[in-house]
Amino acid sequence: MEYRRYFGEAIDRLKAERRYRVFADLERDASRFPIALWHTDKEPSPREVVIWCSNDYLGMGRHPRVIESMREAAEKYGAGAGGTRNISGTNHPLVQLEAELADLHHKESALAFTSGWISNLAAISTIAELLPNCLVISDALNHNSMIEGVRRSGCEKLIFRHNDMADLEEILKAAGHERAKLIVFESLYSMDGDIAPVADIVALAKKYNAMTYVDEVHAVGLYGPRGGGICERDNVMSQIDVIEGTLAKGFGTLGGYIAADESIIDAVRSYAPSFIFTTALPPAVAAAAGAAVRQLKGSQEERDLHQKQVARTKAALAAAEIPVMENPSHIVPVFVGDAELCKSASDILLEKHGIYIQPINYPTVARGTERLRVTPTPYHTDAQIEALVEALRDVWRRLGLPFGAVPQPGKVAELPKPRLKIVAAE
Repeated sequence: MEYRRYFGEAIDRLKAERRYRVFADLERDASRFPIALWHTDKEPSPREVVIWCSNDYLGMGRHPRVIESMREAAEKYGAGAGGTRNISGTNHPLVQLEAELADLHHKESALAFTSGWISNLAAISTIAELLPNCLVISDALNHNSMIEGVRRSGCEKLIFRHNDMADLEEILKAAGHERAKLIVFESLYSMDGDIAPVADIVALAKKYNAMTYVDEVHAVGLYGPRGGGICERDNVMSQIDVIEGTLAKGFGTLGGYIAADESIIDAVRSYAPSFIFTTALPPAVAAAAGAAVRQLKGSQEERDLHQKQVARTKAALAAAEIPVMENPSHIVPVFVGDAELCKSASDILLEKHGIYIQPINYPTVARGTERLRVTPTPYHTDAQIEALVEALRDVWRRLGLPFGAVPQPGKVAELPKPRLKIVAAE
């Protein structure tokens, strides 16, 4: 059998659907972020571009204290962790980081992972599996890592319509008060930029005897008086059972984590294969992440400037009639609505205007809702905002894209959910 043919055909299908991912070779300049050098085979030397889609939302990856902490730790401890957490990998900076994260969320304990994807996979699957006859109730727009965690648990699941509290209550009520139930949701959904009604979800969980698990990946560092996320901002952090976050976005480094009661953390630590058998975060990474967490606990300056530049970007795009999908967060989704045009828009921005914004196509978002996801940072200047607006106006004219309001439906289509029959997580 010619096995390679099947892989080639799979790639050809992606290319035909304009879903093939092309990675831009970017050389980020820490001293001039969001400036980077773009390396391409089309040109003999790299070209300067402005990154407008980084998840390093606050630019903490270039913060002097973060960089110095990483450098000092690397010199003192070496480059790698040396093993799993059980086999010499529990380095002191990592223990200190977990203490910082527990304190950030006012929880008894925290556990760090190599990524936010892994922390969701490990925590959700383990927690649900350890609960007897657990029903996992999941928001329709949850991230892939949460979906994989639910699937890995092997538990029954139901999906509630996105941020729909009436639908969630209907499921909770039907499940019964005594059955173990785990509600998994995000505080801030990164593709539309909308925010969950966390307090309402907590109230329903209390009413119907359910556990709550919230993904704060796109909110930690950015919201709340100490950067604890939407739950801290909305004064419900103490009422959430498990808070999951990342160190790779608002904190600008690498890794994921959960924070919860000590018994929950110990259970995940002791039972999750994807934690037990994975090499630990290196000391230098843990030290850098800890420095970022401490900085944002004590400083509001980064968050204030970030929100200022987000507001300016949204206002400038609106004035130019660029179709931004409205939301109350720092995410700025620019609606395109077609996969091929979205890829073309991204290509023109990069090649003609020196602006890098990757296209967001299916399966990340539903077909027909393709978009460019803009993420301003505190380091984007007013001049760069003006240049972004003019570049997008040029792209819209070149491609014949409509100016003005986002066409309806502008939001991602709601997913159907089972009702009468609850099946095992697929």
